[in-house]
Amino acid sequence: MCNSKKIANKLIIISAPSGSGKTTIVNFLLKEILSLNLSVSVTTRPLRDGEKNGEEYYFLTTEEFKKKIKENLFIEYNEVYPNHFYGTLKAEVYNKLQKGKNIILNLDITGGLNIKKIYKENVLLIFLMPPSLKVLKERLKIRKTESSEIIKSRLCKAANEIRLAVQYDLIILNDNLDKLKKESIQIVSEFITKK
Repeated sequence: MCNSKKIANKLIIISAPSGSGKTTIVNFLLKEILSLNLSVSVTTRPLRDGEKNGEEYYFLTTEEFKKKIKENLFIEYNEVYPNHFYGTLKAEVYNKLQKGKNIILNLDITGGLNIKKIYKENVLLIFLMPPSLKVLKERLKIRKTESSEIIKSRLCKAANEIRLAVQYDLIILNDNLDKLKKESIQIVSEFITKK
């Protein structure tokens, strides 16, 4: 189903610790580069205020998610936090590539590395590095979507993700949003147009 030799379109994967701006950058790139299409991930985490099922994520129960695992419907998936699964449906990626679309994915680092194994040189892995864990903690607090216990677990996961970031194609420091936007649009545009 997912044959990388027949697919010439590009996949851009943006990964970063929670609160590092990946959703902001993905949304920016989708507006600025019209040839990009979002691959909507699946999650079991609760909806946040303002989110709609099928836009930011497809929201499933843990039981529904595990059923899709058994049916081998994911190209990648991971239990990112206890009982909070995230994954990418094979059909979500494959159908867009078959229609000649370039895809952008907002994934955790493990998911990004797994997709790179399948689509190889057609994938660009970009990791957004927060200025520090202290700054990241402040961003998560300002967001007011998680309890202090969840923030603590997100920071622990962030430290692990930062250690794995060296496996990505590019690491971009997110200490200035305007600079990050300019840098990311240039990098992604060049990758998409590269033969």
